[in-house]
Amino acid sequence: MHFGIKMKKASKKNKVTFQPIIGLEIHIELNTKSKMFCGCRNDSTETRPNFNTCAICLGHPGTLPVINKRAVEMVVKTGLALSCEVNERSYFERKSYFYPDLPKGFQISQYRLPLCKNGSLQLLLNRKEKKVGIERIHLEEDTGKLIHPLGQNYSLVDFNRSGIPLMELVTHPDIQSGIEARKFCEELQLILRYLGVSNADMEKGQMRCEVNISLAPQTNKRKKLKLGTKVEIKNLNSFRSVERTIDYEIKRQSQIIQRGGAIIQETRGWDDTQGSTKTQRQKEEAHDYRYFPEPDLPIIQIKKTKSNKQSKEGIDIQKIKSEIPELPWQKRKRFEEEYQIPQKDIEVLIRNKELADYFEEVAEEIQLWMDDEKMPLDHKFFLLKLAVNYLITDLVGLMEKEKINFQDIKMTPENFAELVIILHKGEISSRVAKDILYKMVKIGIDPSHIIDEGKLKQVSDKKEIERIAFKIIEENKKAVEDYKKGKENSIQFLIGQMMKETKGKINPKEARRILQKHLDS
Repeated sequence: MHFGIKMKKASKKNKVTFQPIIGLEIHIELNTKSKMFCGCRNDSTETRPNFNTCAICLGHPGTLPVINKRAVEMVVKTGLALSCEVNERSYFERKSYFYPDLPKGFQISQYRLPLCKNGSLQLLLNRKEKKVGIERIHLEEDTGKLIHPLGQNYSLVDFNRSGIPLMELVTHPDIQSGIEARKFCEELQLILRYLGVSNADMEKGQMRCEVNISLAPQTNKRKKLKLGTKVEIKNLNSFRSVERTIDYEIKRQSQIIQRGGAIIQETRGWDDTQGSTKTQRQKEEAHDYRYFPEPDLPIIQIKKTKSNKQSKEGIDIQKIKSEIPELPWQKRKRFEEEYQIPQKDIEVLIRNKELADYFEEVAEEIQLWMDDEKMPLDHKFFLLKLAVNYLITDLVGLMEKEKINFQDIKMTPENFAELVIILHKGEISSRVAKDILYKMVKIGIDPSHIIDEGKLKQVSDKKEIERIAFKIIEENKKAVEDYKKGKENSIQFLIGQMMKETKGKINPKEARRILQKHLDS
């Protein structure tokens, strides 16, 4: 995205183009059982203040931290998934600053030797690929949480979150718009969930985003961009806020420069109600934090080659690599090649891993049926498309309406595949299929049993369909007259009456064909 800004009293020849230069710092709470440096529970659902705390995470004098090995492995796994280099040696440092929710007066973090560096994440924007570089991924401990009671002149501190393993990912300034930043965050969240390292729920604070943005004047495309003054916006807790913040800040900084003013290096906060950013404090530099190696923790050793020796010391990178599952971009490509379903449907499945896994089990059942029936290949893709349609519309819609998740669904993939096959054979109508689906989800019995018990098989006897058509024509003279006068919508009414007469047990296309045959004769 480029912004052409005409400077005050400047001629058209002096018009300056500004390019947004945007980098993200994203903090992710990891799904470990215990905290980063102590044995307290890592439980983001705990509502009792200061319940999951001990002398270590409260920063009492004389206490000694112990590294959570699982948290280190999760960061390395994330780095490998994002094509990062993994440092063979890494260590923790003290980052000193003073804030009420930081009991020690410093945070144990990483700076000089992070666990991972030099990675990237590929995005697809408007059918074009965009590569965003990742500068580093490091590990630290989270702070406590300040609570500001409404109308009171004091604040409370809850240390349940203090000491939770916190992974920080820092991008290169490769992002140029709010929508690019949003897409990056959405894709990263998806990867974290596939890896199982974090739920990354932004509303619950499990994933928090900070934006660094400046405008670079670009008078000659051949020249290297001269970076403008950087502004940081902290603690954004939704994808929408990330996008809106950047769009607002680009406009704000542009207007200041246009008026001949200067951008101040500072930290700002986002006011979602007002839709604007506000000054919080001047931006600190790295030297302000007085980083130095944490004396109470050992150096982390990463083993990059296979070893016959089983040792509890160090992190085994080969073992971590073997635990990385199929990632979203890999699954997208495979779904397109293997199932030949539309891209928009693939994206819906990829965004919900449980739904994608369920669909794959359904696809296996459909393949088994086709093998038994010796069906041609083109039938498979038709059945898969039919299955996807019912999954992403009817099933997901039903789950949202009933407020249930996949753990509550009693319908097996085998039974769902059977329903799709019965529908494909024309034994039931689409209307009846929806009713059967509801019973399968709630009760868990197979569709054939529901169809037989409710006598729901589609009316296929042509003489019976003819009889019903004649009956509907006789009972709805006005609709017949309207149709003959050219009102095409009248036939839809007559089809509806046939569906009502048969309780949805007739094929609408067949009903239309029979009706038109008699009405046009």
